[in-house]
Amino acid sequence: MVPTLVGRIQTRIFILAVVGSLLTLLVTPLLPLSTELPEAYATTFAVLAAVLVLGLGWDLIYHGLQQFRWEKDWPMLFGLLTAVNEGVVVFLLAGADVIPGLHPVAAGPFLIDFVVVWIGTWAFVNGPMRVPFLHWRFRGGRVI
Repeated sequence: MVPTLVGRIQTRIFILAVVGSLLTLLVTPLLPLSTELPEAYATTFAVLAAVLVLGLGWDLIYHGLQQFRWEKDWPMLFGLLTAVNEGVVVFLLAGADVIPGLHPVAAGPFLIDFVVVWIGTWAFVNGPMRVPFLHWRFRGGRVI
């Protein structure tokens, strides 16, 4: 499958909204945070929202870079490694207090939350997603 830009964007929104939200619900109570649970959920969901919104911009950049590749797509490992640049940018922007609703967060809880959600969503896209969405691969990654 060679995903189209629209397919990438739809997949990112769907996966983060569904799988990312479920993973965030599960991991937040386990994080080493010194805040109450409602505030912890507000922080982790703000991180998830920031990853989603900033990720739409990243998808434009990735799509442009992929046009120089023969098959117009990344190897699966590149999709996993994009977590590094996306995570660093979100963490730095949170530390600079420029993301609405997201205040500076400690590196440990941020890293745990981000890595669990990222690996979970990446694994879902590269495995189980292909079962309930049989035509997803053949429609350039579009969910709808």
